[in-house]
Amino acid sequence: MAHNGVLFLDELPEFKRDVLEVMRQPLEDREVTISRAKFTITYPSSFMLVASMNPSPSGFFNDPSMPNTSSPHEMQRYMSKISGPLLDRIDIHIEVTPVPFEKLSDERKSESSVEIRKRVTAAREIQTKRFETVENVHYNAQMSSKLIREFCALDEPSKELLKTAMERLNLSARAYDRILKVSRTIADLDHSENIVSSHIAEAIQYRSLDREGWLG
Repeated sequence: MAHNGVLFLDELPEFKRDVLEVMRQPLEDREVTISRAKFTITYPSSFMLVASMNPSPSGFFNDPSMPNTSSPHEMQRYMSKISGPLLDRIDIHIEVTPVPFEKLSDERKSESSVEIRKRVTAAREIQTKRFETVENVHYNAQMSSKLIREFCALDEPSKELLKTAMERLNLSARAYDRILKVSRTIADLDHSENIVSSHIAEAIQYRSLDREGWLG
């Protein structure tokens, strides 16, 4: 696992579960510890994990019109190969639905990568300035619980929204922290000094696989 690199895992459930579980420590602590009979050594391992997966072994949802479709039970069993504690450590879960032909053949131009890059760069500059006096912290994902309390203060509507989501989705304390970090980043992209309820709502939507999966 490269320091400050990107690790992309395609078809995540196809990896052995014990191999995936090894990532839990470096994802949480940004370092990896290797233990042998005579020594233990720790290396920096700050990487970005990007992973993809189909909803089932066949690659299709429960759709009678599709060939080799899987049952809801088979789909849930397939997705459950990814443990809750590992999903807890992944900030954003996005369901990508099939794109219809009309959208594929649409000639209207979408936002260019250059424009998107400008927005991301501007948000990163905000974070660099925010943490300029904090040692070893350069962006929101690196915030400790103490920094989260300092830079992710919520107004009452945002608190109520997050409280309701935590109770209804049965989210963990770790998911709570990650929702706040993602909300802070969404606010930065929005050039907003404060986190508001719309930022919290968007971040909550990115926890779709935490407990119930796509079938919940």
